[in-house]
Amino acid sequence: MKHDQSRGPVHITRRDLFATAAGLIVAGAAHGETPSSRIVDMDATALSAAIHRRDLSCVEVMQAYLEQIARLNSRVTALVALQEPEILIARARACDEQLARNLSSGWMHGMPHAVKDLEPVRGIVSTSGSPIFRTFVPTEDSYPVERLRKAGAIFVGKTNVPEFGLGSQSYNRVYGTTANAYDLTKTAGGSSGGAAAALALHMVPVADGSDYGGSLRNPAAFNNVFGFRPSIGRVAHGGDSFLPSMGVIGPVARTVPDLAMLLSVMAGYDPRDPSSLGEDPAQFTRSLSRDFRGVRIAWLGDYGGYLPFEPGILALCRSALGVFERLGCDVDKVTPDYPMEEVWRDFVTLRAWQTSAGLAPLYRDPTKRMALKPEAIWEVEHGLALRGADVARASEGRNRWYQAFLALLADYDFVLTPSAQVFPFNADIHWPREVAGRAMDSYHRWMEVVAPITMTGCPALNVPVGFNTAGLPMGMQIVGRPRADFACLQLAQAYDLETGWVRRRPPPLSGMKAEIGGGHALP
Repeated sequence: MKHDQSRGPVHITRRDLFATAAGLIVAGAAHGETPSSRIVDMDATALSAAIHRRDLSCVEVMQAYLEQIARLNSRVTALVALQEPEILIARARACDEQLARNLSSGWMHGMPHAVKDLEPVRGIVSTSGSPIFRTFVPTEDSYPVERLRKAGAIFVGKTNVPEFGLGSQSYNRVYGTTANAYDLTKTAGGSSGGAAAALALHMVPVADGSDYGGSLRNPAAFNNVFGFRPSIGRVAHGGDSFLPSMGVIGPVARTVPDLAMLLSVMAGYDPRDPSSLGEDPAQFTRSLSRDFRGVRIAWLGDYGGYLPFEPGILALCRSALGVFERLGCDVDKVTPDYPMEEVWRDFVTLRAWQTSAGLAPLYRDPTKRMALKPEAIWEVEHGLALRGADVARASEGRNRWYQAFLALLADYDFVLTPSAQVFPFNADIHWPREVAGRAMDSYHRWMEVVAPITMTGCPALNVPVGFNTAGLPMGMQIVGRPRADFACLQLAQAYDLETGWVRRRPPPLSGMKAEIGGGHALP
């Protein structure tokens, strides 16, 4: 039986919640801008405030975003399963009618939103990037989607993913390949590649995603936006909640306050998920200001030469370390005293075990097996070959690594590490076969840098660190102590106020103007 958690609209009495972007108003547009471009250029916090002040109608907002989508999406394939414009405009008009009665559903009231295509959305085709589910239309929302809907989001469609979210390259045989927001010949990353590219190109105000092996961090780095892998249990999810999952749901945004506000919508305890955290998600609506003088940060770099990196990535990250030092932080280079090859071995074992559990029924059907991509078959066959003792040993190894990481966090408040080992690569390549001359032995080995953090369950937030000489973006992970999600957001906000990469380097394709003087000294 479906558990109906729907609730009626609430009176607008919390205008402070919607006014976190003071100074950004609709009036006073710069010369040469159109009304639509001004709307899609607004941060989500400013957009929500303008909607609730009724400076903008929900219909105007929807029309502006539909224009941006019509102009750009065919070039990048970031949004899929798009809904009919007439239906979306009608839903926006209904939101305006609610506001006319001084009623609002929440922070996202009337805001266009596209859900990652791994999450079921009631009434919208949800393929998981697989031709097997090309026509599947769910009758219920997933737990996070329920919260987005109740907060007032209008679902315009889905965001593109790799098949079943496998691999940090968002291509599939249903919709095609998602291009990078900064270079249409490069990948947007994955598995939240459609979300990151759509966000960077201002086709949605904010985006949701999920992360197992870097799927929120990698595409955010590849598209110069913020992607937050929150603590395990921060956002309730379906499936078997009693097994030690490593996948989480989280937000993607162009500003840190937007990231925090979307997390406040998605987070919270749900009795259907016994692993969900009971902490009040309203904590993420508080001010992000904080003094970071004296805060200790560990920089892991390449783990003492263990990981290969494409030239230029470590240099960009090291330049960004100076920003944290200017904030008053003490930054030390640290190499974990732990055999990192064992972390990767245990990660691969646990991932294959968990992935094969869901995909094995498709694999056992000869017709459906033919529709699975090689990486999915690889995961299933590795998983089916495991014994219970193999999984137990990997789980024990994960615990040992977690304890070693806790010991590191006893001396340091945060950990910094790159978000990827390569820059965005050609979109017609499924995955890099080598990194810095070192052969990769699996489809996900080139993203090994995110696996140690995934294994800890600690919060990790990608922040942009700049661009290489080819104009391709890169990012770095801010990793916090267990459940210190808010602290990660605070540090990311302080960093962004100093750098302003998103504001200063929007994708030329987006049509947005670079902000001049919006930050302080760039690294």
